[in-house]
Amino acid sequence: MPEASWRIDTDPDPVACADLLAAAFAREPAVSWICGDSASARTHWFRSTLRTHARLAGARRAALVGPDGRLLAAAVLTPPDTAPSAAAQAGWAARTVLGCGPRALGRTLSYVRATEGGAPAGAGTLEFIGVRPDLTGRGAGRALLDHVLTTAHGTYLTTADPSNVPLYRHFGYTVLRETPLGPLTITSMARLPL
Repeated sequence: MPEASWRIDTDPDPVACADLLAAAFAREPAVSWICGDSASARTHWFRSTLRTHARLAGARRAALVGPDGRLLAAAVLTPPDTAPSAAAQAGWAARTVLGCGPRALGRTLSYVRATEGGAPAGAGTLEFIGVRPDLTGRGAGRALLDHVLTTAHGTYLTTADPSNVPLYRHFGYTVLRETPLGPLTITSMARLPL
């Protein structure tokens, strides 16, 4: 059950979001495949990715914040038909190689190639949504996802964690396709307005 003292922040700090997501995605299959077991590489990867994302026109972040001001959950959304410029992509690639190594860069690019073009027309992409690990199962993720879904026209997402598929179906997402990539099976899903 969401706590009454939680609030939504529609412009949270990208670094704080990255750090929360790095912890939330510690065991997520795709991030583990990309970054290995290194918490440092995972944190660097999320910081580099969110730094680039924050510069996209119309990019959005949302966070659930506790009474002490700490982030409890974070979500990252990309508007429809939006991508970083070539210069931004090159900066992201350089930061990723330096902080995470060439394998992380190569695997991220493989993931992106395997899933690009899958979003339905007009749907934004829910890139990430995660909850602080000590709060899983307490309603923080639901509260933030409810906010995201009420403020987005339609959303597309991918997940390599099969346990996420029933959760997203519960929120009205439908499976569009499954894509094998190395040891992963990536499920692409969309939730479109009625």
